[in-house]
Amino acid sequence: MAYQFSQIASIVRGKVAALHGDCPISELVMDSRRILFPESSLFFALNGPRRNGHEYITEAHRKGIRNFVISEPLAEIPAESNLIMVADTHIALQLLAGYHRHRFQIPVIGITGSNGKTIVKEWLNQLLEEDFRITRSPRSYNSQIGVPLSVWLMNEQTTLGIFEAGISQSGEMDKLQKIIQPTIGIFTNIGDAHAEGFMNAHQKINEKLRLFSNVEILIYCKDYPEINEGVASLWRHRKTGDEKPFRMISWSSHTKAELFIHSRTRDQDRTVILGDYLGSDCAIVIPFTDEASIENAITCWCVLLHLNIPEEQIRQKMEKLSPVSMRLELRDGINNTSVINDSYSADLSSLRIALDFLAQQHQHTRRTVILTDFLETGRNERELYRSIAFSLQQHAVSQLIGIGTVICRNHAIFESVPGLQTQFMGSVKEFQEQFPRMSFGNENILIKGARVFGLEQIYHLFEKQTHQTLLEIDLDGLVHNLRAYQQLLRPSTKLMAMVKAFSYGSGSYEIAAALEFNKVDYLAVAYADEGVELRKGGISLPVMVMNPDESAFPALLNYNLEPEIYSLKLLVAFSRFLR
Repeated sequence: MAYQFSQIASIVRGKVAALHGDCPISELVMDSRRILFPESSLFFALNGPRRNGHEYITEAHRKGIRNFVISEPLAEIPAESNLIMVADTHIALQLLAGYHRHRFQIPVIGITGSNGKTIVKEWLNQLLEEDFRITRSPRSYNSQIGVPLSVWLMNEQTTLGIFEAGISQSGEMDKLQKIIQPTIGIFTNIGDAHAEGFMNAHQKINEKLRLFSNVEILIYCKDYPEINEGVASLWRHRKTGDEKPFRMISWSSHTKAELFIHSRTRDQDRTVILGDYLGSDCAIVIPFTDEASIENAITCWCVLLHLNIPEEQIRQKMEKLSPVSMRLELRDGINNTSVINDSYSADLSSLRIALDFLAQQHQHTRRTVILTDFLETGRNERELYRSIAFSLQQHAVSQLIGIGTVICRNHAIFESVPGLQTQFMGSVKEFQEQFPRMSFGNENILIKGARVFGLEQIYHLFEKQTHQTLLEIDLDGLVHNLRAYQQLLRPSTKLMAMVKAFSYGSGSYEIAAALEFNKVDYLAVAYADEGVELRKGGISLPVMVMNPDESAFPALLNYNLEPEIYSLKLLVAFSRFLR
């Protein structure tokens, strides 16, 4: 769905500061590094605690964008550009997304809570993808910026929206409610995440409940007393006002509820759950035994019961639930390959995220993507695969291996991309048969596709044989911690990250690439050979060598590494070498 530039100016309550042409807009961009369709993109110059989006307008313009929303006067208007001036670009983004959401008269599920939001959202997508054309938040896009970008993905084919909302302080949820406008609400649970932004748990719950101020249905677990009290208070408030009170669908293992859980029986790698829904016996079996998965599955069960999915279908769907990867998995593969596993979903938004992650990896220059058919997208088939082909070209992918009858049918679209090598196969089984005769080595490989294809069978072919003990690094956690430090520093203060000892054995490429992508100013290593490896991997940040010696001087010069000069003797030796 596209909007004219002049129409957007009116929606965001802005003033057109420059107009070269009233062009259609279908893409929203905040990051000058992630531009795929510049002609139809609108760049929002967002200001944060450490970065001012207006500083990246020139770069975005150089990459082809001509439409901008700004809140500060520009010293020079970029050539052939359209500009909308607003008081606050964040508010403008949210106004545009809220207007877009208002055009859809369809069920929209809004999810909040302390834990389980992303799992519940992804499981609902698994459970309902055969019954609806779903638009959902990519990954965990649940912030003041992520939510507008998620809602913007809704289109004419969407019949169900599923969006998660996360807040870290008071006042944020009202903004997200106006954007998501959920008709069905889900409150997962309550915990300590972001607790520092609230006076107490009671305030935190009430703030989160603001997402449900206009819902028709609210689903929650009655076994959290504070949530139960907050929901009851919201219901009474709605009842005494002019608004119609929502219907509550609660579940509990201890007290009377719409869905009462009689028993949970764990049996090796599965759990049998028996319950009573509105006076009728019901049961499901899920392939998980941990408490968090059981709780999330029961919450999803409530949604399916509300939507009147037949009981037998519910049982079949629940038994096929698969684990949700919360992040892109990067592993060392055979023949000096780096393998990214993202084999549980296939849609354009998650593909772009995966390709962005692939582009951040500089271990090798060659990039291979193994991609399945895209299912249940609701888009014109040729238009869809042309968009995919363009994304591959924009991310400088070297080779595509397509798996599935639909992508095979559209092979000509990919074969027309300059510089892209292609292979197409009808099934995963065919790939497995061809694998011994295929050549992979010294490349970054992204495995991406729909869950039903079972791509884990391909992933296992690339797995490097290792000992059973693994050290797993959570890059999301690393970035979260980095941003926590950045927010405490003045924008003018530079930040150096230590990646010496090859990131203490955790993999210097991956750690350094993540730090570089998230705007660290400097890296530091112990010895020159570590810095050389970073340069060979494509890291361009300034790199300081903490322990340089005279034998390393040539490497320092050849690879643009900066020595820490810690003695007069070393200074004299280095000066002599440079002369």
